[in-house]
Amino acid sequence: MVASGNFATPYAVLGLLDKACASYRLNLLNAQPGIPDRPGVVHETSFVGPGMRTSRDLSYVPSRLSLLPRLFRTGLPPDVVLVHTSLPHQGTVSLGTEVNVLPAAVEEVRRRGGLVVAQMNPRMPYTYGDAVLPLDMLDHVLEVDAPLASPGHVEIDDAARAIGTLVADRVLDGAVLQTGIGAVPDATLLGLTGRRGLSVWSEMFSDGVLALDRAGALDEGKPVTASFVFGSPELYAWVHRNERVRLLRTEKTNDPALIKLHHRMVSVNTALQVDLFGQANASRIGRRIYSGTGGQTDFVVGAMHAPEGQAIVALRSWHPRADCSTIVPLVDEPVTSFQMSAVVTEQGVAEVFGHDQRSQARNLITRAAHPRVREELWEEAEALHLT
Repeated sequence: MVASGNFATPYAVLGLLDKACASYRLNLLNAQPGIPDRPGVVHETSFVGPGMRTSRDLSYVPSRLSLLPRLFRTGLPPDVVLVHTSLPHQGTVSLGTEVNVLPAAVEEVRRRGGLVVAQMNPRMPYTYGDAVLPLDMLDHVLEVDAPLASPGHVEIDDAARAIGTLVADRVLDGAVLQTGIGAVPDATLLGLTGRRGLSVWSEMFSDGVLALDRAGALDEGKPVTASFVFGSPELYAWVHRNERVRLLRTEKTNDPALIKLHHRMVSVNTALQVDLFGQANASRIGRRIYSGTGGQTDFVVGAMHAPEGQAIVALRSWHPRADCSTIVPLVDEPVTSFQMSAVVTEQGVAEVFGHDQRSQARNLITRAAHPRVREELWEEAEALHLT
């Protein structure tokens, strides 16, 4: 069973099917709390969210998000797809805030003779692009009037503000942006309100893009393109029937061959760790899956191939909860991405691409690492033949 993920999960329909099915596999991306979690339910995903991180029975399927739709045709064929849609409009409904891998799942389940069940919600915005589905693609419908979920407010502290400023300083007028969600991306976008002619080609976007639009920073002649969106009620109202917003399927937004076509493409992602070889781990903590590969690899590769493109990994130099450095000698977890343009922390900007491995290590230690760990990193760099 595949269901809308992120903040568009159709909880009412999912709850009904959970009562009717003793056992099943539930596949959704970035699951939020509140999904069924009991014996008989296997959580299956390629991007782990907080609703699955403590799952007793997690089936994590490693995959770049651009390739995940292929798996629905091969190793992960769905029998049922649950979607959260708008109300009908001119013989169609919209997937609203969550397009992502759902078009591929719907197409495959229809091909297999399975079911598409929709939770229709008058509060779900009607968005365009690949979000639009003909009504005859739906087998069963349940109308539910329920508020749309939103992520909690993220406070921009001094470290995030410093990182955001350093990243924003690298972005020129006319750039194409890809960012995620959180304090650092929010701070970056706030630092770009004075730019002009910006556009968005991203896996997702949130309220920071709305702030850019209100500031006049976006090129009104270019669509805001993403695969899913979540944020405040104001954001949901803005995307509703907004012809400038196009939500496309993941195979398009995350295709490196399409990403690289954008002049001055700027990809901004984060990581849990970056090592002295410029390798980023954004997936695992202590041998335990935290999130997954996601779309970072897709956008790093695409942005690095774009004309005047750059891929930036932005993170705090010190992990506050784990009380440890995020710049490490050598990651001991699977690598999510590498060969990015630069690594940015509140300490500064460490240029990576185009430098030999010794220069990379030196830049990361002197310009990105926290001062508390630099002496130790120099010792480790010598042991790794990086000095």
